[in-house]
Amino acid sequence: MLDEQAKKAMLLKIPHGLYVCGVKDGDEVNGFTASWVMQGSFKPPLVVNCVKSDSGSNQMIRKSGVFALSFLEAGQKDLAQKFFKPQRRVGNKFEDVEFYLGETGCPIISDSLGYVECRVVGTVDHGDHTVFVGEVIAAGVHREGAALNLADTGWQYGG
Repeated sequence: MLDEQAKKAMLLKIPHGLYVCGVKDGDEVNGFTASWVMQGSFKPPLVVNCVKSDSGSNQMIRKSGVFALSFLEAGQKDLAQKFFKPQRRVGNKFEDVEFYLGETGCPIISDSLGYVECRVVGTVDHGDHTVFVGEVIAAGVHREGAALNLADTGWQYGG
């Protein structure tokens, strides 16, 4: 029998970075704070990005087949928080955030450590998040710095 308390305690110990995942659908762009992200392969370079199944951004990734991850710097908790809320509730989350469109057409945050842009090469639909496997097709470094981690914010997403 699964010990729910032990499961939650251990799953919350998995370390996660915080990123803003930029997505697009035609000319419409959106972004959300992503934390269930990891590298999945060297050759080809793959990134695994888990996205809530019932979110608008999930549908945008499915439709466009691309996404971008802007790597946040330690201390950018406020920026991460801005992208947590659903677009339908808060409107344009990029309204006062400087960004540019990458090679994929997805938004990249200018004030970030850097980014990777991915083309979706696989999906797994099981559970309440979709696992998108993205091949890195473009990348850039804006500056050096320490990455923002979920544990540093005091927030919990997992368990």
